[in-house]
Amino acid sequence: MDHIATAVDPFVFRLSIFVLAVFVGYYVVWSVTPALHTPLMSVTNAISSVIVVGALLAVGVALAGGSGPIWARALGFLALVFAAVNIFGGFLVTQRMLSMYKKKK
Repeated sequence: MDHIATAVDPFVFRLSIFVLAVFVGYYVVWSVTPALHTPLMSVTNAISSVIVVGALLAVGVALAGGSGPIWARALGFLALVFAAVNIFGGFLVTQRMLSMYKKKK
């Protein structure tokens, strides 16, 4: 049974999970009705906050006494920047949508 577990290269296994996640995410986002876009934005912000925690761990691995490769820290920083843009952009979009429902003076 051990030879079955090592039959697939871990890189290919992780790459196939990533590709499947991209397809599932694409079809989930584009099949949402317009009325559900604000709750979907809230969920996206929650997921991005988890990405920020992981990116901070990847960037700060050298500060915690570990020694990670420089490319891992660079990708962690890039993920941190993109997730922060996504979170703050989501808050701005939500604020703008909520201001549309306020009564005008």
